[in-house]
Amino acid sequence: MLSREVGSGAAQVLQAVVAIPACNEAERIETCLRALDQQEDLRGSGLGIVLFLNNCTDGTAHVVAALRPTLGVPIHIVERIFAGANAGWARREAMEAAAAWLEESGTPDGVILTTDADSRVPADWVARNLDAIRAGADAVAGKIALDATDAARLPAALHARGALEGRYETLLTEIEARLNPLAHDPWPRHWTTSGATLAVRHATYRQVGGMPPLAVGEDKAFVSSLLSSDARVRHDPDILVVTSGRLDGRAPGGAADTMKLRCAVPESPCDPRLEPLPRALFRFAWRRRLRHLSVSGRLTHTRHWAPWLGIRAGDAQAIVRLPAFGAVLAAVEFTSPHLVYRPLRPRELPKHIRLASLVLFLMRGTENLLRGGASKNARAVGRLGATSVEGPGNA
Repeated sequence: MLSREVGSGAAQVLQAVVAIPACNEAERIETCLRALDQQEDLRGSGLGIVLFLNNCTDGTAHVVAALRPTLGVPIHIVERIFAGANAGWARREAMEAAAAWLEESGTPDGVILTTDADSRVPADWVARNLDAIRAGADAVAGKIALDATDAARLPAALHARGALEGRYETLLTEIEARLNPLAHDPWPRHWTTSGATLAVRHATYRQVGGMPPLAVGEDKAFVSSLLSSDARVRHDPDILVVTSGRLDGRAPGGAADTMKLRCAVPESPCDPRLEPLPRALFRFAWRRRLRHLSVSGRLTHTRHWAPWLGIRAGDAQAIVRLPAFGAVLAAVEFTSPHLVYRPLRPRELPKHIRLASLVLFLMRGTENLLRGGASKNARAVGRLGATSVEGPGNA
């Protein structure tokens, strides 16, 4: 493996560092870096960029070298040639360099962000992520949207399928948020987990062992490790990053290959989380039940839950000895035969969208009735209290 590092100049006091892996991105890297250079509302938070150039053969390094003097944000450039490179390895190396830079600058309580070299972040991207972390999140996941020019080249059938999947995903997300609310990740929230927009406290990053160097799905695996350690992950719907919709992706098995598969095989399965509504409701209800058992200290009474989920007593006892509730929940869903994901086919989506819409309508209506009843009771108690204070017995 060959490597070369280009420093960032004078030492910087940083609060946040953005880690960007890049492989042959000469056409898009300027747009990415210009967007980061235009970040607003940082309130004095020092910002740096780590650009990790791996196995570039298209002149990306020359583009960056020419661009660098025009940018106000300090950039630390790392160049590597490594035959075993993959997307997860590159992102991990970039984030490790970002973590080291924060440590060297004397801010181990800083924040590591990551995006992609073919993505364009909004001017408030860093500020919104930092605000969410200041509000108590340990990590933040944003949403993504396809670049309009790239999207216009994609088949209409792919857009139609994407719209259906997005609709069903939103319905399931709201149902779970109402059925199993989380104080640190309230509704509105989303399900997206993409390396194009992630942020994490430096300490939390180190606690979970960093970004896993997986060839595919390193971002999802990283967020899973955060959740398994009980890190507070905020899925912020107001953070939106524009990313490439090209079909010639840099990572085999990544988003571009998924889109190509869906073009070639229109009835290929949906995302595993887009399962039939009854199975999703069963999953959400058990997540709520297990959380309540954990909070009440009764999770170790495995007879209350393991038999219902088809988990053997010995396996259940091993699961409850795990150090964090998130790890317990992940192990339960992995072990239970009743919680195996069975994703829908695209043709099944309309039916389950109708069912989910009905369930959500009923949930919202019930919540409104309960709130209305609680409000009436509160007013009645208030009137009763006023009567007792002003009545003859208090004269």
